[in-house]
Amino acid sequence: MKLQPDRLDVQSILGYGPGWIGVANQGVAEKIEHSVVIGSRGEKFDWACDRFEDLTEAHFARLVDSGPELVIFGSGTRLRFPPPAFLRGLMAARIGVETMDTIAACRTYNILAGEGRKVLAALLMEAPEGAAK
Repeated sequence: MKLQPDRLDVQSILGYGPGWIGVANQGVAEKIEHSVVIGSRGEKFDWACDRFEDLTEAHFARLVDSGPELVIFGSGTRLRFPPPAFLRGLMAARIGVETMDTIAACRTYNILAGEGRKVLAALLMEAPEGAAK
């Protein structure tokens, strides 16, 4: 039983595919083909990383400043976990972190943002297999 309506005024992910997502914020849609961080309170910034292997602790430390209650990390085309040291700043700030592939992260973000949660999705966009970047 649903007790409260979904929030339609939050930034949401409209679609996704290999190497891209579609994001809508206040009626404006945008196709994004690079790694990005989006948030339920309108946050959106590039996440300068093309491959999982290029991630560093600094990528995750930047997320603390937005003050989410939860970070959904989309690890690309498959599930991969960052080293625990990369998450140290988030854990110290008592910010939850969930890791899943990027497509699952998109779906989870939409659900949590629609519930009014303070959530960030840090989404790694990798070029589809065999595609040149």
